[in-house]
Amino acid sequence: MLIRVGYEIAFELPQPAPMLLMLYLHPTRELTTRQPDQLRTTPNLPISEYYDMYGNRCGRVVAPQGRIEFRNTALVEDCGLPDLLVSQATQAEVQDLPHETLVYLLASRYCEVDSQLKDVAWQLFGQTAPGWARVQAICDFVHNHIQFDYLQASANRTALDVYQEKVGVCRDYTHLAITFCRNCNIPARYCTGYLGDIEVPPTTAPMDFSAWFEVYLGGQWYTFDARNNTPRVGRVLMARGRDAADVALTTTFGVSELKKFVVSTDKVD
Repeated sequence: MLIRVGYEIAFELPQPAPMLLMLYLHPTRELTTRQPDQLRTTPNLPISEYYDMYGNRCGRVVAPQGRIEFRNTALVEDCGLPDLLVSQATQAEVQDLPHETLVYLLASRYCEVDSQLKDVAWQLFGQTAPGWARVQAICDFVHNHIQFDYLQASANRTALDVYQEKVGVCRDYTHLAITFCRNCNIPARYCTGYLGDIEVPPTTAPMDFSAWFEVYLGGQWYTFDARNNTPRVGRVLMARGRDAADVALTTTFGVSELKKFVVSTDKVD
């Protein structure tokens, strides 16, 4: 199956400012990209690239005063299968986890592992079987606990806020689920990328980037999605990190105002 993904994002800046960009497909998608993943700007500007500590492909640019637009399209080959469901995947003891997974047990900007949510996590999920069943129980709870509402989106809402306010968008579902997992000693990391309405009824809401998470079970990482809470087809990963702070699409070291935001994800017949 082929999926065409892309975006057009524009900002207005009152004065020049450096920007960090995480607007590329994840390097793990390179072998499945059939048409180039190439970030372009208007006006045409030089972009220097690097890879961050989580392996994400990033860019740096100095945006001029006035309007700047970022755009990209790519054609990606996908297996066309839904997310794996491996109910027998086991949970390792903390002392047996690989070193590189330990950072995903710790507190981060939006995931307060050392907060009152630790007691809540064990009260809610302590009686479930460790491993896949426990993560699924977490997803079930988060999915039913939060009311999805674009108008209630907030850049400052943490997992504890989500638990108390019971409202949010996909990043909020993901932060709360990640925090519960980490409190139950399950490494969990934040993912962002494209997820179109493929093999599901289309929605009337504007297309946006999506958030989901991965957990380390049975010696590998598996995808979970507390927002949709069902295996989905056609995820196209852009970046991974501890939470949304690590995978911000753009970071401006100055003042900028968003003027345009269009995302597309379409199956190619």
